[in-house]
Amino acid sequence: MKLTLSTLAAFVASFGVLSFVCLVLAIGTDFWYIIDTSKRENNSSVSLSSHSGLWRTCNLHNQCWPFMNPFRNGRNFTDSQRQILNMQGAFMVLLPLSVIVLFVGGMLGVMSMLARAHPLLLATGLLLMCGTVFTLAGLCVYVAYSAAAFKEAVCISGQKTLEDINIYFGWSLVLAAISFISELLTATAFLVASARLGQLTQQDEDSCPGE
Repeated sequence: MKLTLSTLAAFVASFGVLSFVCLVLAIGTDFWYIIDTSKRENNSSVSLSSHSGLWRTCNLHNQCWPFMNPFRNGRNFTDSQRQILNMQGAFMVLLPLSVIVLFVGGMLGVMSMLARAHPLLLATGLLLMCGTVFTLAGLCVYVAYSAAAFKEAVCISGQKTLEDINIYFGWSLVLAAISFISELLTATAFLVASARLGQLTQQDEDSCPGE
């Protein structure tokens, strides 16, 4: 039992820290969405290429500006524009919320491992599983937001305007995906440990002579 808990503690600590670090780095960096206009510019000295994070957009000279209303600050939004703004607000809430859940889950996980308490292990696993839902939801909303924003750009500017422009997701999104997988593994390990500890506790109680 001691060896099992030690191995489990090392596993959840490694993947828990990996998940937290990757998600913090993903949220704090600006390479979620990359626009490469190098093919169009050719020999031009002015570059319109940019890379975006959750909070701001930067050019190749590391000059950044925060996200603002992309629809000219108007109030008469179309349904698609309103949906884009709602999705932008959603992933800006979901992903930081997942970081908070990871931090609280990490603290609770340390206490549950030290106390070897079945209820705490179960609570930690369920809390981290909720965190994975927030992370996955945030990623899905961001991908849907990017697709909807591109479609809206095509409607506004026309398909020819976006020709010879490469648009793709960057490594910040990959970090967030790694964080999701690591958090899922950590949550599953806590739930398995809780179930196993509950079985061993029940076996100990059954083996004790009745009073």
